[in-house]
Amino acid sequence: MMAYVRVESLDDPRLRDYTNLRDVALRRSLEVAGGLFIAEGEKVIRRAVEAGYPVRSVLMTERWLESVRDILPPDVPCFVLPPDQVERVTGFQVHRGALASMARLPLPPVEKVVAGARRLLVLEDIVDHTNVGAIFRSAAAFGIDAVVLAPRCADPLYRRSVKVSMGAVFTVPYARMTNWYDGLGELRAAGFQTVALTPADDAVPLEECARGSGRLALVLGTEGDGLSARWQGEADIRARIPISPAVDSLNVAAAAAVACYVLTRELR
Repeated sequence: MMAYVRVESLDDPRLRDYTNLRDVALRRSLEVAGGLFIAEGEKVIRRAVEAGYPVRSVLMTERWLESVRDILPPDVPCFVLPPDQVERVTGFQVHRGALASMARLPLPPVEKVVAGARRLLVLEDIVDHTNVGAIFRSAAAFGIDAVVLAPRCADPLYRRSVKVSMGAVFTVPYARMTNWYDGLGELRAAGFQTVALTPADDAVPLEECARGSGRLALVLGTEGDGLSARWQGEADIRARIPISPAVDSLNVAAAAAVACYVLTRELR
């Protein structure tokens, strides 16, 4: 049996994990400092539990009780509220009906995550959580071994990232660099050829980089501006996805999906 908890007031401090989920700045400070993240929907909650993330509590509407009953340990507090009250707590209409506050696990160091990997994605300062989640989903779909984040890249465990990735952020190993300036040099020292993805006309077609089974780290830059000059200059190769001249570039998440397919095709 789940531990149902009656809530007398929406100001109950036990609901603090779920307050104002649309406020990115508030959630960033609350979740990282508190060592938690929010999983939304039965499928995502299930995948988080299967990946070993401990459940702190659950907030849901009554109709979702049966769908999550088998997922949760019996001592996890389960707050059940009507849909309108869930919306008042979270700040939005929760269409998937169930939210879980999960405890974060310690991130491994970069050197541990990349050990034994053949294909990496390296994300430099990608700030949109939707793009980060979509990139993780593509990485999982095409068999990318791991993802490395620059220090200022958006949090993969932010609610929107988790939701868009459909839980792929729980299955693709990832780590965050502590040193942006020399980050690519450290990957090169670990045996990776670094490939900067760019729409520049003088870059080589990405397929030329994919041939062979050598270790490759594909480097993706932030939305709009792309890769920094520092990392473009540091990369071993600058590569592009050939597209119609009628379009100047792809969204970074779309480009990542195409690139993941190209870079792993030779290995399958």
